[in-house]
Amino acid sequence: MIVRTPQASRVLLIRPGATDFDDQGRIKGTLDMPMSERGRQQVNSLAEQLSDFPVGTIYTAPCESARETAQQLAQGREIRIKVIDAFRNVDHGLWHGKLIEEVRRNHPKVYRQGQDSPSDVCPPGGESIRDARDRVAKAIRKVLRKSVTEAIAIVIPDPMAWVVQSLISGEELSDLWKAETDGASWDLLESTSDKVAES
Repeated sequence: MIVRTPQASRVLLIRPGATDFDDQGRIKGTLDMPMSERGRQQVNSLAEQLSDFPVGTIYTAPCESARETAQQLAQGREIRIKVIDAFRNVDHGLWHGKLIEEVRRNHPKVYRQGQDSPSDVCPPGGESIRDARDRVAKAIRKVLRKSVTEAIAIVIPDPMAWVVQSLISGEELSDLWKAETDGASWDLLESTSDKVAES
């Protein structure tokens, strides 16, 4: 999907390769996990797909799977990697490690809320999607202001990648549960820091 705006920065938004929790359909949130074997294979394929895409800097979330993905994408190329703490994933509190299916079965009202109005969802002991969005918006604006002359890549796990995509594209958030697992996918977006500031 390409979203164009005049005088915009080009942003390659990349989800890291899958972890064991992604493979199992579990909520990983801020748990720091390496990629699974399947995740490493996904990133090998991703690196081939993006080998000719001109990127000056890869900004990455601090989690291990995102850093591993960024390093693999930068291998053999003159690309800077910068770890951004504010890109850490949404804190899912007591939901960490739970199966998404478990939340659907045991908390049907909350599950439906995640489908219909995800900004208001706040796991027990965690942060709301709205708070996570506010946290990452400032960092995204800063990155976009620095990158008007070059294309950049952002490696960030879902559901935070889903939040960032909403901020950059201006699209409404929809269905949290479809954005809980990573699989080394990417989207090419275009935006400005002003557009993010207004969203």
